[in-house]
Amino acid sequence: MYLYGASGHAKVIIDILRANNIEVTGLVDDNLALSELCGLPICHDAKNLSPIIVSVGNCQIRKRIVDNICRTNDIKTVFPIAIHPSAIVSQSASIGEGTVVMQGAILQADVKVGRHCIINTKASVDHECTIEDFVHIAPGCTLSGNVMVGEGSWIGVGSTIIQGIKIGKNCIIGAGSVVTKDIPDGCKAYGVPCKVVG
Repeated sequence: MYLYGASGHAKVIIDILRANNIEVTGLVDDNLALSELCGLPICHDAKNLSPIIVSVGNCQIRKRIVDNICRTNDIKTVFPIAIHPSAIVSQSASIGEGTVVMQGAILQADVKVGRHCIINTKASVDHECTIEDFVHIAPGCTLSGNVMVGEGSWIGVGSTIIQGIKIGKNCIIGAGSVVTKDIPDGCKAYGVPCKVVG
């Protein structure tokens, strides 16, 4: 198993994999000054490394890396799912490739999580929510039932989204926000209640 991105986020994924008795062979990072992380070697080319998890928190950068790996590799790259044993995941939930579910997170009945998402520490995603590809649900977020979060969106630390809300694609919801109305594609929004600011 390899990780792409030698960062604090990678350290947490290493802990998740080790908690599941999965050996991490090494990491990949573009920063040529880095040579090791957590005692693991860092190389600077992901060509034909598999399986691999992209351990980068930024949604757009994570997508760019995944697209580049898929475009340049001569082999079919496997992107595993990593779920910490302390997470609670309903048997009826579905999780896409490359997604990471961190310590203490909860995914309730019929939740659909897309590819290469991050469901971060103690995030709670309630029944029938849809999380599209390359989304980051930050630590301590609460999504009530039937929430939809569009591709590439980032839900900031400790935010709460009430039931039935739709967050568009490539949105940023500021930390601690309470979202009570739909947010269109490409917006930055924050506050209590959450308001579009850009």
